[in-house]
Amino acid sequence: MKIINLYRPSIFWLNIIILFVSSAIATVVNGQTEIGNKDSTQNTKIYEENFILINGIEQWVTIKGESSKPIILFLHGGPGSPLSPYSDKLYKDLEKDFIIVQWDQRGTGKTFGKYAPEELAPEYLKENPLSIDLMTNDGIELSEYLLKHLNKQKIILFGTSWGSVLGVKMASKRPELYYAYIGHSQIVNPIIDIDFYNKIYKIAEDKNDKDALDILNTIGKPPYDRAKKLGQLFRVLKKYEGMNSTPAPDNWFVLSPEYDNEKDNQNRSDGDDYSFVNFAGDNKLGVQSMSAGINLMKTNLDFQIPVYLIQGNEDLLTPKEKTKRYFDKIKAPAKKYYLLPKAAHGFNLSVLESQFKLFKSIKTQ
Repeated sequence: MKIINLYRPSIFWLNIIILFVSSAIATVVNGQTEIGNKDSTQNTKIYEENFILINGIEQWVTIKGESSKPIILFLHGGPGSPLSPYSDKLYKDLEKDFIIVQWDQRGTGKTFGKYAPEELAPEYLKENPLSIDLMTNDGIELSEYLLKHLNKQKIILFGTSWGSVLGVKMASKRPELYYAYIGHSQIVNPIIDIDFYNKIYKIAEDKNDKDALDILNTIGKPPYDRAKKLGQLFRVLKKYEGMNSTPAPDNWFVLSPEYDNEKDNQNRSDGDDYSFVNFAGDNKLGVQSMSAGINLMKTNLDFQIPVYLIQGNEDLLTPKEKTKRYFDKIKAPAKKYYLLPKAAHGFNLSVLESQFKLFKSIKTQ
């Protein structure tokens, strides 16, 4: 029995994808390093796209930038929403100042495709669970690999939405690997409770949104025992966020050509479903919820590295009230909270500009 018609929150969370028109890049063979023409500072350009053995399985990693520059490791959202198909257009301009590392996490994109079943059946879900500890260890092992492979001392760590959970866990567990942690749309405690539902319901009532009210009345009040119900709630939430925030232009949502093919598209789609079911949990499918075990207010308040949080004022999924309360409790050598007007849960231009400024401000010497 194939799992179908799940709303993929990665499409919601991949409002985190903001794509710029970038200059063409040199054609190279996957998995090879391009030694480019040396510039006046004698830097060499890195361009690697490879499956790397991480924590027992091969996972897709891309490494692009100038070899003498600091590493930024990006932790994508979703879970199941890879940034790798969009990275060239998002972060091409940063490659002269940093080494940009994108990682298709376990259960996502090309990594999911490497081990994808013929069909995404309940048996596969039961036999292949995801967990926060497992994926945190993946991220730490990848970090260790990058430092050794690129001969660096530390990494700048960036996590968005779901990736912000991994970012906090990785930075807390192995702070010596990182210069700083930057979280965007920081997840603190993603429990969907009655107050959350009532807030969305009231918005629908105030707008006399009959379609949304039909959905909300059909799924009923939380807690939800099916992942599909949570996805339907997120669909309504996404619509209301979009009404009050500056969106990414439609033409930013364009896959890089090497990722735009039938196989990769199917793997991203199935990886979305697989990852979201693991995040939300589903009693009928016999899958435990990863999100139920997240409460950073109780588990991750003390940091040994600087912490910076970027928050959209119009974010309903990870609202400013919750992230600010978490930020205020954090103890760190340095910390700063950036509240951006007309930004919601996903990326827009102000979010990306804030990332760029923060990356360049972090001391790596």
